[in-house]
Amino acid sequence: MSVTHLDNLDKIVSLSKARGFIFQSSDIYGGLGAVYDYGPLGAELKNNIKSEWWKAMTQFHDNIVGIDAAIFMHPRTWEASGHVEGFNDPMIDDKQSKKRYRADMLIEQHILKLREKGNKEKADEIQQLLDTTGTRKGLCEDLYDIIKAEEIRSPDSGAFDWTEVRQFNLMFKTHYGATSSGDDDIIYLRPETAQGIFVNYKNVLDTARVQVPFGIAQIGKAFRNEVVARQFVFRMREFEQMEMQYFVEPGTDEGEYEKWLETRLNWHKKMGIRENHLRVSPHPKDKLAHYARAAADIQYKYPIGWQEVEGIHNRTDFDLSRHQEYSGKKMEYYDQQKQERYIPYVIETSVGLDRTTLMILCDAYREEEVDGDSRTVLKINPKLAPTKVGIFPLIKKAPLQELAKKLEIDLREEFTVLYDESGSIGKRYRRQDEAGTPFCVTVDFDGVESEGEDTVTIRYRDDMTQDRIPAARVAEVIRDKMKDWSPED
Repeated sequence: MSVTHLDNLDKIVSLSKARGFIFQSSDIYGGLGAVYDYGPLGAELKNNIKSEWWKAMTQFHDNIVGIDAAIFMHPRTWEASGHVEGFNDPMIDDKQSKKRYRADMLIEQHILKLREKGNKEKADEIQQLLDTTGTRKGLCEDLYDIIKAEEIRSPDSGAFDWTEVRQFNLMFKTHYGATSSGDDDIIYLRPETAQGIFVNYKNVLDTARVQVPFGIAQIGKAFRNEVVARQFVFRMREFEQMEMQYFVEPGTDEGEYEKWLETRLNWHKKMGIRENHLRVSPHPKDKLAHYARAAADIQYKYPIGWQEVEGIHNRTDFDLSRHQEYSGKKMEYYDQQKQERYIPYVIETSVGLDRTTLMILCDAYREEEVDGDSRTVLKINPKLAPTKVGIFPLIKKAPLQELAKKLEIDLREEFTVLYDESGSIGKRYRRQDEAGTPFCVTVDFDGVESEGEDTVTIRYRDDMTQDRIPAARVAEVIRDKMKDWSPED
């Protein structure tokens, strides 16, 4: 059997729409750029990922608790965090089309084209210039010089008629209150979820009976008004983050950072992602954020190349110290055993839920040749699969439908189930293969009319093998198979 893995993001875009995973937002009106809606299968997949992450963070740790902070926060929060002053991207405008682009992304796309043409030496030279922007004249000036020297043209108009590169703040602004007006009432949609954790640090410390080291986990929406390349849900203006901030004693931070980096990498592997499609990319010392002591990306090999899916950061005591300064409230922790006070350091794990969803879809995608026929299948970890079990009466006859309906009712107590009696059994299998359903149970006359207990045929998605088993054991078999599942190469 020949197998083809995903080599083009367009295939996932097409499958996502056809099977109800992901739709373009406001599609009937022509869509809204870089905003997407999750359909029936996509919503289930996202919720399953969230559930596994939440369980891994809170249920399996007795010193990590969860919160759900509001999207709107006091504007001073973003002054303290540095977002008002420094949350910017270098933008450049095409004078012909009036469209705006991220200057660094234009250069990255130019480098990628050079590599595709086999001009590796030139690509490496420009990459070196890009990596050292800000060390010559300044960030914006250095980016502009590369674009001009390489005569990089607008992707849309093809023109070489640029404005200078300028910094633009990425936060969405709005006004707070029904009678608000003017700058005094400006409020922001949060560009990250982490600050909701930091401003609640003392509340959690005072109410949850936790001691350093401890963590606070959160899943929530964030918003960034950035220029977005055509990368489906990889980069969006409205997205969801799964973050955990782990508060530790200064001096223990380096060991905790390494521990969490390994822990989070292992989680992605447990979700069924192939090891050779994952890697850790540490940030060079000269590229660290100003508040970070160490940082690394967990990257996945998407069809668009190696890209970050999760970031692990040693944020030191920057965030709590800044909020102490701007709010006037003490953020110190009192260690009773050592009888000393200190502001904890923070180890951050921050994973994009939308990027994780895309990674799961990409890594599971297969095109297989089976006996001269072809099938598209998503070999998703059964724990994450939107539908766990398909129930099929072989034909629309009462004895088969009755047992199939009984199975559906019984299995719904534990699994997401789809009942389907339309079309040939082969077409029903193929539909569920594309949806990633790991188990399909078929009720036929051999199992219903034979002497003794009723039996059914269970078919396994990954290798298409089938077993005849007692109908009463279906849930048990599914549980065992889910527990023993491992990803294919």
